[in-house]
Amino acid sequence: MTREWWRGAVTYQVYPRSFQDDNGDGIGDLPGITRRLPYLADLGVDVVWLSPVCRSPMKDMGYDVSDYRDIDPVFGTLGDFDRMIEHAHALGLKVIIDQVISHSSNLHPAFAQSRSGRTGPKADWYVWADPRPDGTPPNNWLAVFGGSAWTWDARRHQYYLHNFLPEQPDFNFHNPEVQDWHLENMAFWLDRGVDGFRLDTVNYYFHDRLLRDNAADFRVKTKPETNPYNMQYHLFSKNQPENIAFLERMRALTDRYDGRMLVGEMGESHHAIRMMGEYTTGARLHQCYSFELLGPEFSASHFRSKIEEFFAGAPMGWPCWAFSNHDVNRHVSRWAKHAAGREAIAKQAAALLLSMQGSICLYQGEELGQTETELTFEELTDPAGINFWPEEKGRDGCRTPMVWERGAPNAGFSTAAKTWLPVRNEQRAVAVDTQGEGSILSFYRDMLAYRKGSADLMEGATEFLALPEPILGFRRGGNLLCLFNLSRQTHDLACAGGDIRIGPAKRAGDLLTLGPNGFALIEGADKVTPHLAG
Repeated sequence: MTREWWRGAVTYQVYPRSFQDDNGDGIGDLPGITRRLPYLADLGVDVVWLSPVCRSPMKDMGYDVSDYRDIDPVFGTLGDFDRMIEHAHALGLKVIIDQVISHSSNLHPAFAQSRSGRTGPKADWYVWADPRPDGTPPNNWLAVFGGSAWTWDARRHQYYLHNFLPEQPDFNFHNPEVQDWHLENMAFWLDRGVDGFRLDTVNYYFHDRLLRDNAADFRVKTKPETNPYNMQYHLFSKNQPENIAFLERMRALTDRYDGRMLVGEMGESHHAIRMMGEYTTGARLHQCYSFELLGPEFSASHFRSKIEEFFAGAPMGWPCWAFSNHDVNRHVSRWAKHAAGREAIAKQAAALLLSMQGSICLYQGEELGQTETELTFEELTDPAGINFWPEEKGRDGCRTPMVWERGAPNAGFSTAAKTWLPVRNEQRAVAVDTQGEGSILSFYRDMLAYRKGSADLMEGATEFLALPEPILGFRRGGNLLCLFNLSRQTHDLACAGGDIRIGPAKRAGDLLTLGPNGFALIEGADKVTPHLAG
């Protein structure tokens, strides 16, 4: 095996529909991504992650796959995909792709065969169950996008399970044939040269065979949730122990290829950090991608607790941290109440995330300080937003097109008269061509270069310092001190020695001043314990 290139690497998530449209239809495509790869190489990331590009009716924007071995025509062809891989590798970039295997589209041929009757070669490929005597679903499991997780099928006179949309039926992973088939599909892409997979909803593969009811969430609810899915403790509809053995089978497959990697998305709200450790210990996943830092929490204790909890529980495991992705509000908007301004919070977030122990994932536009886009109901495409509007506006606000040139039509994303989601002036204002010296984009490039050249950040362990809120402080590798003021007020620290390598902090003797959202990465201060100046 080659070096573990993924350990400490920085991945850049490309949302293909919104990155670059080269055929003028208003939707991003593979030739557009290929054309923009030099931008990513210049940014300084190591890996490109493509959200789904397989054939799909797009009920959930590609997370409902109808053919696991072909590219959807909206994005291009298999030839376009091969050319993108070749160009990325020539630029020194790795490429990983989404594998959405917990469920398929209801238009997949396998589901058509499965629903045709209770006998046949694929009858048991999906999760089917008889109704209760009164005709209601077999249990109380709920779907992420609202309503019951069960839909009645008149052909089989049974319900089928779907943890997401009714158009996304769940595979029955208790059937070994389903496991084998998915491994064959993964081998198809490994043979085409992909460097690994981001495994969507990796903890959803198996369900409880007995179909036992989920319990109410043990955390007291003072009022109903916007989405009732969050009112259950999902003991039986996911997170089953059988998952581990299948992860080991996937790992055995990738280990047959040189230098490939698996990163799993941990979609869990109760024990995510513990499960990340469990899933990445031993010959399972190489790393696990967490939602733990994708919420509204913004405090020293929050960041510290999640990192400490992971490495305490899984010292041999490996995390992948992110602040934004295609499923959540962009962090510059999410943390606005803690910010002294868009630029201040964007730069601080970059420094904090890229100082963390583990691997890192950036979401497209994050390096521009991009904010959430405000959309009308009529502009939505996301089922979550459509189903729960207006209390929940869905995920379209973080999925709007990448902005390349402020003055160009659609900010350089597309020449189409109308794009699949609109480009607002607020987003256009931070286009790539506006970001000169001292900009957020420039800072990302500097911080990425510093991380890549720092043995402390790439390999060093983390030791947190006993500092009161709102100051987060930790050492990496013994030689690098990382300090962050997570507030809109100025704070002074007594901190002697060392050289400030990154950050806007100011120093006068032993007094270090961290302005609003200020930070400092200091080399050579390993023997000094900073404390709040009195």
